[in-house]
Amino acid sequence: MSTASTIKSDVFAVIAELLEDKAAVVSDATPLIGDGSVLDSMKLVELCIALEDKASDIGFDFDWTSDVAMSRSRSMFRSAGALADEFIKQMEAKQ
Repeated sequence: MSTASTIKSDVFAVIAELLEDKAAVVSDATPLIGDGSVLDSMKLVELCIALEDKASDIGFDFDWTSDVAMSRSRSMFRSAGALADEFIKQMEAKQ
């Protein structure tokens, strides 16, 4: 079973793989949408698909669609940390 800290590192690694700047460090505060976003819309879709695949490997369905998905203030995509937290929350809810 994967731990929350391992999963968070894995989510950050998936994000890092999609970055143009391979030297950039992904942190909790790394913005994924809005001002300063490190990913364009196509890379964001690639990220979602990669996380769906990762979730499937772990044994759950990651739902990245919601009414607030692209909200700058409440979206799971507002930062790398928020996305990792939501991924972990969904994973733990399926156990």
